[in-house]
Formats: sequence, structure tokens, C-alpha cells
Amino acid sequence: MIRMGKVLAGRVVVITGGARGIGATTAAALVREGARVAIGDVDRDAAEATATRLGALALPLDVTDLPGFTRFLDEVEQRLGPIDVLINNAGVMLLSPFEEEDDAATTRQLEINVHAVLHGTREAIKRMRPRARGHIVNVASMAGKSGFPGAATYCATKHAVVGLSEAVRHELRGSGVDISCVMPVIVRTDLAGGLADMKLFPQLRAEDVATAIVEALKQPRFDVFVPRSLDLTTRVARLVPREVAEWFLRFVGADRVFSRARSDARAEYEAKVQKS
Repeated sequence: MIRMGKVLAGRVVVITGGARGIGATTAAALVREGARVAIGDVDRDAAEATATRLGALALPLDVTDLPGFTRFLDEVEQRLGPIDVLINNAGVMLLSPFEEEDDAATTRQLEINVHAVLHGTREAIKRMRPRARGHIVNVASMAGKSGFPGAATYCATKHAVVGLSEAVRHELRGSGVDISCVMPVIVRTDLAGGLADMKLFPQLRAEDVATAIVEALKQPRFDVFVPRSLDLTTRVARLVPREVAEWFLRFVGADRVFSRARSDARAEYEAKVQKS
């Protein structure tokens, strides 16, 4: 039996970190689908500019301010109605050898990439479960399925998002609330500045991820690999001996992609992330 896809027109969608990159591109795709989109971002000016261009609602949001995050969701519901979709997209990546990473960089990534996603997911469940409908989308990464030198803490945070999403999926079974975990390879955004391409897995456009998210909202599924071929690669890696899987990572250059990132191309982004 063919399952009818969900209609997104009129649905209230919230996107964290929606001012630019994957968040802004996904917002644009959802507006085209007729969704009523609210974007939250710590960069208020950029969020308002994006929202004005798209015909969306922009509200200031610092996801590390957990009470403020809750108030942000409350205001969205007051202005647009009950939230149908929450996309936990806000994330940061700070690169260095692990022993050289300072506590501030570690804390920053944990606050934004993990604690904020935990809070957003919990808040969404509280709002969606009583209505027996809704969809949570947690944006993770291929780094949530493996480990890469030079990005140890970032990998740890994305593993946490994958694990959280998998556990919550079981808790939501039969509730009417869906959850998806989005796992792309490197995407050409500010976060990935200074990273080289890998063999077999060229960097994606933000549009590629946005398209995958929209498809997952229309036809709900949990694992959202971008590209889809990454699903097969991940499955095979779990079946073969570790030495073979690690050889493959070296072959495609995944063992160097983060550790050899161009620091000059990342300096402005990392400084901004640390201060914001």
C-alpha cells in the first residue's frame, strides 16, 4: 500500500539557526511548500533579513539560553499557532587536535550542539504529544556515525544527537509524533570553511540537505542520509572488520579532512562562534 505524503502547506515550522546556511535554505524550501516558517538565530539582523526575503517570521534566539529557548517557542505559538515541526539545526564546529582544544571551545560545542538539541527536542515533545501529531528533525552529521581526527568534540556532539534521536524514536512510537535524524557529509557553509573535498563524497550544497529534509517531512523516515548512498556505506562499515573500515576512511581522505583544514579560511568563522 502506498502511504500518502504529508501536506506541508499551512504547517507551522520552526528552524533554529535559520539565518543562513542549511537553516535559511531549508526555510526557503518550506516556504515554497506553503509552510508558515519561523526562524530563530542569535544573529538577529541576519535572521530578519532572511525572513523578510522569504516571507517568514524571525525572532531572536540564543539556543544556549534554555529558558529563552522555551520563551521563543511560546512566542512562535502565540503568533503562528501550534508548532507542527521543529528543526534543531543550530550547530557549531571548532577544530583542533583534541589535546589542544581549550575548555571554552569544548563547552561551546556541547552547549549548542547537544544541550540545546536536548532542550528543543524535549520542548517539542511536550507540545506535540498531547496533540498526537508533529515532527522533530535533528540535524546531525556523518560525524555522528564515525570519528575524525581534528574534530573529536564535534564528533562527540553529533554522536550524542544521533543517540538522542534513536532513543526518543522508541519513546515516541505510537504517539503520532515523528522524529528524523539528518546525517549529511560536508556541506558548503561557513561551518565547513577551509575543508577539502573527500574522494567519492564531494561537498554538498545546502539545497541538497534542504531537499532531503522536506522529503523526510512529506514521507516520514528516521534515517536521513545525505547523500542516500551514505546509508549503504555506513551499513557496510559496521559489517567489515575495523581495519577495513579505517582503511576506507583513509582512502577517501576522511582522516585528513578536519585535521588539515585551512586555519586562515576558518579564522573568522571560529572567532565569531566563540564570541556569539
